[in-house]
Amino acid sequence: MFHLVPLDTLLTFATAGILLNLTPGSDVMFATASGMAGGPRAGMAAGAGVGLGGFWHVGLAALGVAALLAAHPAATVALRWFGAGYLLYLAYSAWTTGPAQTTTGTASIARAFWRGFVTNALNPKVALFVLAFLPQFTDPARGLVWQQILILGAVFTATGMVITSGYGALAGYAGQALAARMGMMNKLAAGVFALLALRMMQE
Repeated sequence: MFHLVPLDTLLTFATAGILLNLTPGSDVMFATASGMAGGPRAGMAAGAGVGLGGFWHVGLAALGVAALLAAHPAATVALRWFGAGYLLYLAYSAWTTGPAQTTTGTASIARAFWRGFVTNALNPKVALFVLAFLPQFTDPARGLVWQQILILGAVFTATGMVITSGYGALAGYAGQALAARMGMMNKLAAGVFALLALRMMQE
């Protein structure tokens, strides 16, 4: 691996990636909302799903599909609106659900993971970010660029999963404490999902 991506380059990239992941963005907001609505395990599952959705974009970048999307604005717009529609659906589902409960069932955890994956996979902004960020740390002289992108993407995904899942878990624990008194966590989660949808439509 180190002949494709030297250790010093990998450490620099990992540091930059961790700092980016620590900065709250759409992925953190989604995991946080999932944690508030379903508890710590749902928040962690959503964070893991978001991370895997990011690696989906890494794979597309390695295959050159991300560059193709970037060259066709209409396709990017369509994907963005489709993703926003999905987030609005999640907002409606959260709003019409009863008081927040801790998510413990395997099916519910899997659903949180899947929703995190789909939300990030349908976000063209992530594809463009991957296309702009990862190639800066590649060098054709070291070997095949697509292999370097996959290695860097795996590192970025792993650190992102841990950090985003951590945000989701913390939100889940906070949501449990508040839900017992207020019963409003699903409503707050619905608001976050709706804001994410509006943000995606305006990008």
